[in-house]
Amino acid sequence: MATAASVANPTVFLLMVSGQVESAQVGQRRGCLRPADPRKFPEFDELYCKYCFVYGPDWAPTTGLEEGISQIASKSRNIQQNLVWNFPIDVTFKSTNPFGWPQIVLSVYGPDIFGNDVVRGYGAVHVPFTPGRHQRVLPMFVPESTSRLQKLTSWLTGRYPEFTDPRVVAQGEGREVTRVRSQGFVTISFNVVTKDMKKLGYDVSSPTLAGSSLTAATDTMHRF
Repeated sequence: MATAASVANPTVFLLMVSGQVESAQVGQRRGCLRPADPRKFPEFDELYCKYCFVYGPDWAPTTGLEEGISQIASKSRNIQQNLVWNFPIDVTFKSTNPFGWPQIVLSVYGPDIFGNDVVRGYGAVHVPFTPGRHQRVLPMFVPESTSRLQKLTSWLTGRYPEFTDPRVVAQGEGREVTRVRSQGFVTISFNVVTKDMKKLGYDVSSPTLAGSSLTAATDTMHRF
């Protein structure tokens, strides 16, 4: 049973994250007079997404799910042709320090012309530092073959380059030798609540203070 002293002087803080993977954009309809937006997923349909969290050694999930897989979404019939998942996120972490602040890694998959599920995009972003509601737009990318022969072989066999572990996109090691191509954006919303951070000396009451307080602890975690 917790004593009054342990409650008054906590040794860990909590980070509660909820929200949802909202949607992706797949581009304009064929025949539309407006040019296709190069930021959107190009003419893809029937996509689903997976998410997982990557965090430092001093972090641990206490409740909720740290990974999940969505339903398959078809693009809407309007001109935006959005793919809407509205896939919920709900997890709570505890930690003794902010080093390794959690990132969410997103992978999007869909069928190719042979009906095989292939990766359509990877992306990663840190959970926002400040409490409140936030929205983030993740730039997605896919690995590319390094030669024309490999590209032809991938097309003929239906086996395209992908990471064996999607968590690698939240890390910097080895990324400088990976050839990738930008492909689409995915929108994620976060509801962030923290507990006992101020008691441990971390002020996240404003974006400016949060950035100055946590930058030193997270400078080795890279965004893509």
